[in-house]
Amino acid sequence: MYKRILVPIDGGDTAMSGLREAMKFAKNQNAQIRIVHVVDELVLTAYPYGPAVMDDTITQLRGMGKAILAKARALVEAAAIEVDTKLIEAFGGRAGEYIVNALQEWPADLIVCGTHGRRGLRRIVMGSDAEYIVRRSPVPILLVRAIEGEQK
Repeated sequence: MYKRILVPIDGGDTAMSGLREAMKFAKNQNAQIRIVHVVDELVLTAYPYGPAVMDDTITQLRGMGKAILAKARALVEAAAIEVDTKLIEAFGGRAGEYIVNALQEWPADLIVCGTHGRRGLRRIVMGSDAEYIVRRSPVPILLVRAIEGEQK
């Protein structure tokens, strides 16, 4: 049923909960997983730093993104699940938009992502990439809320 599962991660506990749930699906369905991480370079243009500082910071953001992907990949590989990763470099926009657009390159059957489950003003102020994905995705989505005290 689900043979290709897209899992966006940001390195946080909630995203890792989503990855662990995706791994259960992948094991059960003999599916492969693609893990994606979005690096937004636009956030740096708002700061009055010189180009050299910005270049170093962007390089660090990329490095952190690659480290997040490597850690997640190792977890999935240890479970003997086929996996690949993709670092998405963005320049503004919402991470959710880049995640939905990733389906054009790698057509998944399912997206599994962690969500904080924010409501009300916190959701409006902070935004919700999970909500964006739900509203725009052409494939089913499984949203996973992190459970307090869950194993990491």
